[in-house]
Amino acid sequence: MTGIPAPDGRFRIVAIGNFDGAHLGHAALVQAGRALAGEKAPARPVECVALTFDPHPRAFFQPDQPLFRLTAPEDRVAALAGIGFDAAAIIAFDRAFSSLSAEAFITDILLGALGAEAVIVGEDFHFGQGRKGTPSLLVAEGARLGFAVRLVGPVRHADGTIISSTAIREALAAGDIPRANAMLGRPYALAGEVIHGAKRGREIGYRTANIALDPGNALAHGIYAVTAELEGEALRGVASFGRRPHFDNGPPLLEVHLFDFSHDIYGSRLAVAFHARLRGEAKFDSLEALLVQMARDCEEARGILDASTGVLPQRGKA
Repeated sequence: MTGIPAPDGRFRIVAIGNFDGAHLGHAALVQAGRALAGEKAPARPVECVALTFDPHPRAFFQPDQPLFRLTAPEDRVAALAGIGFDAAAIIAFDRAFSSLSAEAFITDILLGALGAEAVIVGEDFHFGQGRKGTPSLLVAEGARLGFAVRLVGPVRHADGTIISSTAIREALAAGDIPRANAMLGRPYALAGEVIHGAKRGREIGYRTANIALDPGNALAHGIYAVTAELEGEALRGVASFGRRPHFDNGPPLLEVHLFDFSHDIYGSRLAVAFHARLRGEAKFDSLEALLVQMARDCEEARGILDASTGVLPQRGKA
């Protein structure tokens, strides 16, 4: 487990979860933790720690099944800080840890390693070997061992859907960016290194910054209105994610055309946030027809972004 300093007099709250996406449901755990601290230790400084796992348990138990991760591992700590956590403790999820009993998880990890005085979990949270640790067990052990426990109910989307990483993945896979962003509490964003592509864009007047996404990324293929951040500079543009059916139908690639920008940025890390899906991919009858549609896409994206109040992407908030 990545080490964090001793509480040093602070009232330490530990919230447990996978926290992929650092969405509004996860933010509710932070809020509940701070409220509990106000009840239990109003005169003491508070520290809210996210206890999470690497790799994701699903990836450990199903290594052959690609996992659509909303947050890259290298961005997780910053993403958690963005929703209010003060620190993150990341446990290596391996065979030994998966065999740890629920009782040992409480005594060895929560109390022994982390010094938790309060624990916050979702009301359906299970833990320990075989998921035998239940919320009721955690509450009972808290009463016996002297730490506070608060169970947090689900946070719901405006339509009543429970906000979860799974629900956000499903929205992104359907191309429903507004729905995904509403559950995240910010635009869906990702970051990656700009790589060389076929350089067709510069030949037809639309230079692109190309990023190869994780193979598990299941974002719907199509054309998107996006904002971007490059070394502190805020940019706007239109992006295509998919196989380029008009040209080669090749491996999926994110191609970002940045408005009013023409610098070579190969090797740079570009953060991209998605604000709307304009359309799906298509094969056109001619290059001229494609260029007409691309001009329309840019005009539509500019209009959407002019009206948008979305937050620009920052590393760690993907």
